[in-house]
Amino acid sequence: MQARRPKQSSCTLDLCPRVRYEEIEHTADVGIRAFGSTMNELFANAAEGMFSLIADLSKVRTIGEVEVRTASEDPGELMVQWLTELLFLHETQRLLLREFDVTIEDGQLQARARGERIDKRRHELRLVVKAATYYRLRVDPDAGVAEIIFDI
Repeated sequence: MQARRPKQSSCTLDLCPRVRYEEIEHTADVGIRAFGSTMNELFANAAEGMFSLIADLSKVRTIGEVEVRTASEDPGELMVQWLTELLFLHETQRLLLREFDVTIEDGQLQARARGERIDKRRHELRLVVKAATYYRLRVDPDAGVAEIIFDI
């Protein structure tokens, strides 16, 4: 009989600094918990986590780049706007994105996101993520954690 390893429901940066994001359970929808030692890293990891729900990122090449800008003084509002912009690009330009360089200063977010257009021969889409929501939204840059629930 094999001993079962307890499921870790969250991660602190001191205990597992390599974890960038994890999926969190929610009754009807899906969510992620992202980690980052800086606000820039936290937002980049949240974006990567969201796209990991959509597709297997190991099969996404970084052959194209888009620029995203948005602004809000509130970190939660900024997170939802950021992810909403990325979902808009995913839907309208059929992009899968996997690398994110994010700079946030004085409530202004500027980012470069890299990936490629969806190729049905190589990309198996997992979930249709419709929206980032404010439901149970938590963005705490000081603690290095964000939790976002998505409508699917």
